[in-house]
Amino acid sequence: MVAIEKGEIKASALLLGAGLNFFEVTSLGQPLEVIKTTMAANRSDAFGMALRRIWARGGFFGFYQGLIPWAWIEASSKGAVLLFVASETDRATRSIGFGNFSAGITSGMMGGLVQAYATVGFCTCMKTAEITKQKVMEAGGKPASTWSTFRDAYNRGGIRGINKGVNAVAVRQVTNWGSRFGLSRMAENTIRSVTGKTDESQKLNAGEKILASGLGGGLSAWNQPIEVVRVEMQSMKADPNRPANLNMLSTVRYIYQENGLRGLYRGVTPRVGLGIWQTVCMVAFGDMAKETVEKLVGGK
Repeated sequence: MVAIEKGEIKASALLLGAGLNFFEVTSLGQPLEVIKTTMAANRSDAFGMALRRIWARGGFFGFYQGLIPWAWIEASSKGAVLLFVASETDRATRSIGFGNFSAGITSGMMGGLVQAYATVGFCTCMKTAEITKQKVMEAGGKPASTWSTFRDAYNRGGIRGINKGVNAVAVRQVTNWGSRFGLSRMAENTIRSVTGKTDESQKLNAGEKILASGLGGGLSAWNQPIEVVRVEMQSMKADPNRPANLNMLSTVRYIYQENGLRGLYRGVTPRVGLGIWQTVCMVAFGDMAKETVEKLVGGK
């Protein structure tokens, strides 16, 4: 990752992060998020059944449920937070001797942690509520609007009501981005050893960066059980067997009792695709964009 030292580049990291995350979620990100969340919430569904469920809920636009405003709010804020915090952490850790992998995993973890408590917690909660709330239209009624769902959650639980499962989100984000940055940097090191670019001053080309980020993003899906727990804690699906006031441990027990070990890995396939796409956007494209901005600022 490019060290950010100039004030102009520090400011641009916020804009780049927001722009890249906005692009990621509006393109492939939200459809993969909807599929993954639907499978994690409805753990008896196979992949095809999840697709049919989403289509029945809203046709093509069902795959973008929760995009406006929650995914857009989340994307424009969490991308900026991630790229800025991760870049600053990367610069600081490298200055005290961290290598490519250790700086990458540390910066990813810090970026993910700040993300979770700054904006991702309540946005993820509301996106999950949108995706998993029961379709009252099946009984001839009209489904609640996005803002009605938000007001209801806030009226029932205040700030906690719209941040339900935020600690699970924090664990997910720390492991997500620690893995994605760290494994991407590890993949970069492997590519360097294969191509002979052992000096970090020798830049990887665009294809090599995308390959490294894709590998890092796909492998980061190892933490899918945390994601399934997060979805269950935030879900609005009706289940009389589900205990009230779930915490992370009670949620793990509930999922295991209901669906066994496999239940903790439901939705892992779309999650791998989502991890690849998010990491390519935020690591590979992020690195390339920051290098371009640094050159432009440096050439003033």
